[in-house]
Amino acid sequence: MTFALPDGLSPGRFVPLGPTSVWVSDDFPSDVRQLWPRLLDGRREHGLLPLLCWLDEMGKPLGPEEVDAVRLEEVLAADFAEYRRKRLPFWTNPTPAPVPEEEEEGIEPWPHDPGPPFTHWPGLAPRMPVTSACPTPEEAASGLVSELVETAPYGLYDCRLVLVPARRGSDALAVTGWSAEAPLPLLCALLRSWEDRFGAEAVAVFGSELYVSVARPPVEAEHADLLALEHVLSTADNIVDDPPTPFPEYAADLVGRASWSFWWD
Repeated sequence: MTFALPDGLSPGRFVPLGPTSVWVSDDFPSDVRQLWPRLLDGRREHGLLPLLCWLDEMGKPLGPEEVDAVRLEEVLAADFAEYRRKRLPFWTNPTPAPVPEEEEEGIEPWPHDPGPPFTHWPGLAPRMPVTSACPTPEEAASGLVSELVETAPYGLYDCRLVLVPARRGSDALAVTGWSAEAPLPLLCALLRSWEDRFGAEAVAVFGSELYVSVARPPVEAEHADLLALEHVLSTADNIVDDPPTPFPEYAADLVGRASWSFWWD
């Protein structure tokens, strides 16, 4: 299945993925910073969502019914109970964790992590209100694309622009069947919820890493604690565990933060 394309695209081709297709650029688009706002402005007309992605990380598409089936609060509550059961001995031990043997000498011991300040699942972080001071989700996403181009993280320029036919931005990973080690149905359900509550947009996926723009991040520490727990339960390896960042520090860094990144080993 093919579809009408917006004007001004570089050369590319359609790639079939299950029952649908996506359009993929032949190269990393040199004008991506100028192109991204135009694509987002026209997505209601064209029904296409932009994503920067490594082609070899596209896999079997996930049907929307598989994401719909995730009862997010129920799943996260059960996951937190199991996570807390496993980690509580580490949280209650004030002794810093030793440095792994393979690390070089002179490296400080890992800091003690007291863990999340909850004994039971506390519920989702609340929806952040839309105010005149907030950027739109489209502006936040375009800003993150510009930031990625400026900082050029390893692997960015191996990405291709992928135009995904999907009803909402958070479903782009489901349609492309992103094949990292992430639990894709849960991750897509989280992205849907973050889209609604924080104006979040998935912008890029490469090297098992996900970059998400955030238009309305939490501004209160108590809300950031709740959101940080959601990040932990996404199972991403870089949240708290690698590098080892104590939960309170990770949560504090989410206050006002306009982008999030996750990776899975």
